[in-house]
Amino acid sequence: MPENYLLLNGKKFYFDEIAEYSFRNSIELNGYEAKTLEFCRNWLNGVQEFPIQTSGSTGTPKTIHLTRQQLEASARKTIKLLKLQPGDTMLVCLNTEYIAGMMMLARGFMAELQMIIVEPISNPLKLVPEEMLFDFASFVPMQLQKILQDTPENTARINHMKGILIGGAPVNFTLKRELQRLTTPAYHTYGMTETASHVALRLLNGPNAADYYDVLENIRLGFDNRGCLTIQGDVTNNELIVTNDLVELLTPTRFRWIGRVDNTINSGGVKVQSEVVEVAVAEALADLDPMPRFFVTSQPDELLGEHVILVMETEPFTEAEEKELKSRIKPLLKKFERPKKYYYCPAFTETATGKVSKQRTLRKLGLEVI
Repeated sequence: MPENYLLLNGKKFYFDEIAEYSFRNSIELNGYEAKTLEFCRNWLNGVQEFPIQTSGSTGTPKTIHLTRQQLEASARKTIKLLKLQPGDTMLVCLNTEYIAGMMMLARGFMAELQMIIVEPISNPLKLVPEEMLFDFASFVPMQLQKILQDTPENTARINHMKGILIGGAPVNFTLKRELQRLTTPAYHTYGMTETASHVALRLLNGPNAADYYDVLENIRLGFDNRGCLTIQGDVTNNELIVTNDLVELLTPTRFRWIGRVDNTINSGGVKVQSEVVEVAVAEALADLDPMPRFFVTSQPDELLGEHVILVMETEPFTEAEEKELKSRIKPLLKKFERPKKYYYCPAFTETATGKVSKQRTLRKLGLEVI
């Protein structure tokens, strides 16, 4: 059984002093530490409702309220899936002010895990001793890519884990390739703040890697009149959550994600799904090391209504390089799917959770947000 304490940025906090907040005058805290311990104190004191801010990656951030029952239902699913046991060690390196990091704390308390909590930096393993091993961790794609590419010696530490979760953003071509070197199961998560983190998982590596998500227990799927996925279950307090995601339902508990309905571009009367274009662009950029981040969206077009554009986080390509990229993309996409214009941005604007904000990045480039 673990001792009743956690480590936060190397500082030891016992659960009883967290619950009583008795350390407040003796230990200096930064803002992240204070917010993390505030959630822990509320959890240990049995608080039944938690305000949580959505990430704002697809719109204006908003605060919603989730019940303790929802968080517990979600935590139990992950604990069961990964066979986490009391005393297992967990690395918490996601922002604990948002649902992904908050749920890591909830899982830690419920499974009686030894929690090692650090700031959510790009390579969080740099913040813990080299000899420290973990049984479980969750990362955003950028963190895991940094770990595997910049510090490949940490591969053994990742492989020590029972499993890892990857969420918060799409997994790019480069990271998928890197994941094939791992022996520990790496799961891409599907979920949102309103569903108390993930409700479905897709295995990304190993012989059983899949292009579809399997839904966790006690989750029911459906569709609205737009053909978008709906979710209902214990993690939603049995309320119907309507998403903006287009999916292909393979079985009642398995689906293939197509893209967001608000990422559908109508170009000359042809519906183009930006995520489909992004897959082709990733293949065309696969030889670049490192591959730049990018996204596909649209701009107004007098003739077509909208045309597809590609925005890359890199210095501008030369005319020859851009011509070569276009030649690689051409056989992979139909005429109206191909980006009509290419834009370059030195640094994408991100949300507080590390997701790319397409809207703010477009405004930075002086482009219109449709």
